Amino acid sequence: MVYLEAVANPKTTYKFPTNEETDPTCSRVSAEPPRSSFELLDKNISRSTIHTTMMEPSVDSKYAIHVACREGHLSTVESLLNANPKLASRRDEDDRLPLHWAVSYNQLPILSLLIQSPSFDVDAQDGSGWTSLMMAASLKDGDEVVDLLLRKGADVNKKNNNGQTALHFTASKANLDTAKKLVAAGASARVKDKRQQLALHRAAAVGSVPMMKLLLENKSPVNATDVDGMTALHHAVCEGHGDAALVLLKTGAEWDKRDRDGKTALDLAPDVNVRSFVVQSAEMEGIELA
Repeated sequence: MVYLEAVANPKTTYKFPTNEETDPTCSRVSAEPPRSSFELLDKNISRSTIHTTMMEPSVDSKYAIHVACREGHLSTVESLLNANPKLASRRDEDDRLPLHWAVSYNQLPILSLLIQSPSFDVDAQDGSGWTSLMMAASLKDGDEVVDLLLRKGADVNKKNNNGQTALHFTASKANLDTAKKLVAAGASARVKDKRQQLALHRAAAVGSVPMMKLLLENKSPVNATDVDGMTALHHAVCEGHGDAALVLLKTGAEWDKRDRDGKTALDLAPDVNVRSFVVQSAEMEGIELA
């Protein structure tokens, strides 16, 4: 995994992930860059898995409040804000607010404190365009944080620098309950990122059938293609998710649609077993893949 470093002071360094974990969308081995939906600053790792190599700074450190928010030191955050309320709007070297660190580490008590600040902006973005809601949507146990941000009016369709919304990230994590909340709050399942990928592409790539069904029920185009000409079906088969592929086929996915290399989804099957499963399962549903 690759990280971007944010220098708090000459003696203190902490790291924030660039999200370069295994990409859930299909990529092929070639001399070209990976054909994935997530670039350096947008992959499939939540802000909750931030790793650090920092030493605890003194309370007078320039970014002490960011550290306290990350570590869950509520009393320290309270003391710092009492001494200087403007610290709530201080941005670190990567343009992140204390708010972003509190949410990334699922620090609900600290978030509850920060939202009381006069400068609180629920849709504030960091240097990569991530909002707190995007970060919360990536958490496995972030329901309460998501709920609070939505109550504060978070924009569910806000995009980061790569064009992704919170729904893209929760789809990657297969956080179905969070996805339902986002959709109920008005999140669109039809938003494409800069690689022309929908949340559906991500859900298909990780094989989350419940997530796919939710997105399809909310008008996500089943045959939409990304910049590589790949549909959700391509991604599902490529990653070996036969059950997900069958759901897409039953919903009307075009099995003979070709990507930019002229490949159908079946051409991308990782092995004969996956291919046979998809073909045989489709035939049992009355769908001929020939």
